[in-house]
This record gives sequence, structure tokens and C-alpha cells, in this order.
Amino acid sequence: MSPLAAAVRIAHGASTETLQRIAVIGIAVLVFVVVLELVRRRRLMERYALLWLGAALLLLALALWKGLLTTISADLGIHYPPSTLFAIGFGFVVLVLLSVSLVISRLSEQNKRLAQHVALLAERVAELEREHPPA
Repeated sequence: MSPLAAAVRIAHGASTETLQRIAVIGIAVLVFVVVLELVRRRRLMERYALLWLGAALLLLALALWKGLLTTISADLGIHYPPSTLFAIGFGFVVLVLLSVSLVISRLSEQNKRLAQHVALLAERVAELEREHPPA
């Protein structure tokens, strides 16, 4: 392969890598803006927004700091850096699922207590209506 062809191949690879980094930065910024807008409109609670903002910041850090993913992979003993990215994404999904499961459990318990309370109130109203029939 001629030196010119090698240079063109390297330049092409660098531009593709640069475009990918710019795209990832754009996605991270978009996620950040969307989450902030959802919080502003009160469609997403702040405690859940923290997970998403953390994910956007991590994605931004990985895009801006070129060797970070490789360094993390090497520190963890993972030979293929994209596998580390997959593991990080999997961990994020597990955290989101755990968070949602906690919320569902709490809401289910609250719903059960409210249904019991309504049933007791309905029984009390029926008892009062039996004692004092409406005129």
C-alpha cells in the first residue's frame, strides 16, 4: 500500500472517529436537555432525573475523554472496550429497573392501604345511614 493510500485511510478513520464523537456528544447533550425539560414541566420527578442526568454526564465524559473507556476497560481487565460500554449500559438499566420496582412496590402498598381505608369509611357511612336514615 502506498504512503498516500495509508494517509488517506488514516485520515478517513480519524474523521469517522471524530464524527462519531460529535454524534455521541450531541446525543448526551440532547438527553441532558430533554431530562431538564421534563423536570421543568413536572413530567419527571427530580429523584429519577438524577439517574438520567448521571447517564448523560457519563456518556459525555466518555465522548470527550478519548482514552477513558480504554482506561476503564484495562483497569477492569476487559480486553474489548465496547464490552465495557455495554456493561455500563447494562448496569444503568439494572439501576433504573430497581428504582422503578421500588416505586411500584411503594405505590402498591399505598393503594392497598387506601382501598382498606375507603372500605372502612364506606362501612361507617352505611352504618350511620342505617342509624339515621336520610329524610
